[in-house]
Amino acid sequence: MPVFEHITSCPSTSARLGRVHTHHGAFDTPAFMPVGTQATVKSVCPEELVDMGAQIILGNTYHLYLRPGHKLIERLGGLHRFMAWSGPILTDSGGFQVFSLAQFRKIQEKGAVFRSHIDGSLHELTPELAIEIQESLGSDIMMCLDTCIPYPASEKEVRESTALTTRWAKRCLDARTRPELLLFPIVQGGMDRNLRARHTEELCSMGFDGIALGGLSVGEPKEMLFKMIEVSRPLIPAKYPVYVMGVGTPEDIVNGVARGVDMFDCVMPTRNARNGMLFTSTGHIVIKNACHAEDPAPVDEKCQCYTCRNFSRAYLRHLFIARELLAYRLNTIHNLHFYLNLMKQIRKALAEAKFAEFYRDFMSAQAQK
Repeated sequence: MPVFEHITSCPSTSARLGRVHTHHGAFDTPAFMPVGTQATVKSVCPEELVDMGAQIILGNTYHLYLRPGHKLIERLGGLHRFMAWSGPILTDSGGFQVFSLAQFRKIQEKGAVFRSHIDGSLHELTPELAIEIQESLGSDIMMCLDTCIPYPASEKEVRESTALTTRWAKRCLDARTRPELLLFPIVQGGMDRNLRARHTEELCSMGFDGIALGGLSVGEPKEMLFKMIEVSRPLIPAKYPVYVMGVGTPEDIVNGVARGVDMFDCVMPTRNARNGMLFTSTGHIVIKNACHAEDPAPVDEKCQCYTCRNFSRAYLRHLFIARELLAYRLNTIHNLHFYLNLMKQIRKALAEAKFAEFYRDFMSAQAQK
């Protein structure tokens, strides 16, 4: 069985319907992966994620290495048993988290030296250790350690960072001991079209199981993000699932699907929920705003999530203003349901050969908000 099973495509766009096969089962694409950084998708249970339609979730190498430790998780039966999630899990390599530490890290040929954000202890994350951690966790999809750079960055910085990412990808491939766990490298190249193209082709020639596009959503203009996807995507063989990391808004996801992307993740639905911003079919709302104080309507009349079936905007505003823990749970349930339902709608449109119509209607609705 190939890693990626192609089902159908949209003839007028690059969107495609498929299925990715992993050690812990298959998931349908295009897919959105709820982010469970520290072995939990914040405030919701695995059973609730399944009920919402989640088929794969994401964990993080950096955070689980620091706390509670990958060897402890391995002794307790691996990440799936540890967090009671039976479906596929993808783990980020930790490269972006090390990048975000800024003044607390130093990138060297051997690896990334950094101080823990928890206790200030000194660590070195190498490509070999990144693979060791992910194999101990039992990640169904492991990510190669990469070097992420900010936007904007100098030509020299982009060139050197991209070359180091390639060398680290080769070391990750060599360090792999569990072939049943898939391994994706991460395309870098800043916003340089030629460098992005060369790096994509180079990584595709190395024998990985899929391809991720990284270094995006780091402050660049939105149109530049889409241009970088358009540079890399046609160069990736059809047999590979394509994952764009850290993207994004509902509009970003629909645009990404139209450009041939299969997999997405983003903290936006969970983080925004905790900050009181809720996604709806007519645009987002900020639940703490006074206009919701006496509103008996649900967050979204078209939504069938547990939150919208049972609670009013007025009640959700009360919970949020009072800082009740239930506010974060109910908001998160709604936002995750919104994202996962969006993916269901996309897959349905592709299966019925109506994606071009779906795309047109969706973008038209966004323009009117």
